[in-house]
Amino acid sequence: MSTKTGVNRLRSAAAVAILLLFSPVIARADVVLDWNVTMLATLSGQNPFVTQRFAAITQLAVFEAVNAITGDYDPYLGTIVAPVGASADAAAAAAAHAVLKSYFPAKATALDAALATSLNAIPDGQAKTDGIGVGEAAAAAMIALRANDGSAIPSFYVPGPPAPGQWQPTPSCPSAGGTNFHWRNVTPFGVPDVKDFRVDPPPSLTGGTYSKDYTEVATVGALNSVRPQDREDVARFYAGFAPASWANSAARQVATAQNRSLSENARALALLNMALNDASVAVFDSKYHYNFWRPETAIRAGDTDDNARTDLDAAFVPLITAPCFPGYPSNHGTASSAASEVLERVYGASGHDITFSTAALPGVILHYTAFKRIVEDVHDARVYGGIHFRFDQEAGGRQGERIGQYVYKHNLRVVHPK
Repeated sequence: MSTKTGVNRLRSAAAVAILLLFSPVIARADVVLDWNVTMLATLSGQNPFVTQRFAAITQLAVFEAVNAITGDYDPYLGTIVAPVGASADAAAAAAAHAVLKSYFPAKATALDAALATSLNAIPDGQAKTDGIGVGEAAAAAMIALRANDGSAIPSFYVPGPPAPGQWQPTPSCPSAGGTNFHWRNVTPFGVPDVKDFRVDPPPSLTGGTYSKDYTEVATVGALNSVRPQDREDVARFYAGFAPASWANSAARQVATAQNRSLSENARALALLNMALNDASVAVFDSKYHYNFWRPETAIRAGDTDDNARTDLDAAFVPLITAPCFPGYPSNHGTASSAASEVLERVYGASGHDITFSTAALPGVILHYTAFKRIVEDVHDARVYGGIHFRFDQEAGGRQGERIGQYVYKHNLRVVHPK
């Protein structure tokens, strides 16, 4: 167990069975949390950036539906009118169901069953009927708003000839080139322009920061590196545990422990997923602006960077397969930091009881009491996984914090602070 991160790695099969991440037992507090679980299950298999967009649309529809009834916060759309006495529970379920079924009609059977479960718990009557109508209206409005947001038509980046510091395709890349090139142009949800959050340039190839971080990842991030077991565990864990997965799970666990209301949960999940999406849009703006190489390329070309302190290793292979786009800054670092910033402002920075596990890495359970400790593990995961320099993570962390702060301060604000 690492004292640096406070991660407890439990290897009890019984504990794994109890604490599986996607178990519905974790999120039975209210219909908003229930549908957050259903949403992530529906989005399983999508790439992280597509997931974050759909999650933001879904959670904003849920928020707008609930808030049209409760009036606790400034609306996002402001166009949804709720009849007096409409059921907020019915509205939340109907909104999530309508968004997800619209985008994923092949999963209609499971979604219809989930809706029936939610609605069966609500007494029949006008309140229920009106709530369903409010939810469906909020879903339709959010879907219409995002119909032409720049996400629909993929484009690829074709790099120039190899040059020191410039990104080149890694083994995961398709022949078309760098992926998600269009994502930098996706309309954000909660910030006015992601270019306002562009990171500063990466460090000079001949400087001390670059050589120090180069040496670190070359030493601990190779497939055959000797590294602490807990750092290898987090590297493998967060390779498949995307920001939307950990952040929504953490939010559900803490919201349940703090006995948050339906309205509070709707707002928190909307803010969280707005920040996650906008962080990824901003990071692709920065990534393709600088087109900085990943460690895999840099270390194999260590004799070309004019830095005597960077040793060439032509056989370097990272522990984790690198995604097919430039490395600087880290998307996982940016999105995770944006999520942590929102979660801290909603729930408090520490004193929590958060547990993660995943079927993709049986036997490893991660436990945290503070959101920042999660982000620290994410940063380590990408370095020990061999796919990012430490400065990729640090720049992403700063960018994510700024986005999370902006989203929280400028969206869905309390109407009558208590």
